[in-house]
Amino acid sequence: MISEQSWADARVLWDYHQMHHELRPCSVAIGLGSHDLGVADTAADLYKRGMAPLIVFTGATSPTTRERMPRGEAVHYRERALELGVPSLAVLVEPKARNTGENIRLSRVLLAEAGVGVTSVLLISKPYEERRAYATARALWPEVDIVSASARTTFDLYVNAIKDTRLVFEMLVGAVQRLLTYPAQGFMIEVAVPSDVTAAYERLCSAGFTGRLV
Repeated sequence: MISEQSWADARVLWDYHQMHHELRPCSVAIGLGSHDLGVADTAADLYKRGMAPLIVFTGATSPTTRERMPRGEAVHYRERALELGVPSLAVLVEPKARNTGENIRLSRVLLAEAGVGVTSVLLISKPYEERRAYATARALWPEVDIVSASARTTFDLYVNAIKDTRLVFEMLVGAVQRLLTYPAQGFMIEVAVPSDVTAAYERLCSAGFTGRLV
């Protein structure tokens, strides 16, 4: 059983992780690989709305995705986008990245090799990965504008859709830890972490939601 306090703390982290950027057309959309096919759904929707002429899906596999996405996260994302009506010529696949930093770096290389000029990136992630992805991209690709995007949903609806509450809680916690520790290692820019977020993070760690800590 998950306590009411842990649910409340998880909602604090959920709200913090979202950037609430106003969407606008960008040079390219980059969908960050994960266990959540909703990233591909969001990318397809934004493509159809004219927010980007090209999508890059990036990601290999991880312990979380190896069984459900055996061909690799980016490949499964592409298949999903094509099912939703995105033309194949509008999708590039970067199949090797195993973390957010590699997602950015390898996507950047892929686009350069394809001769795609990039001044702005529509960075599509899970809802609770927006801030981490943004901070990473700003550190590794500082010359482009970054617009964060994710599926528009509530915390409760998202947990119900994923059907693995502990996984979501642990992902929320792991993303905060990286925001606290990665800037000193040069992996992302420094971001402000409010005291209520830090307190919620520490309580969730104490409650045992530590499976995604590094």
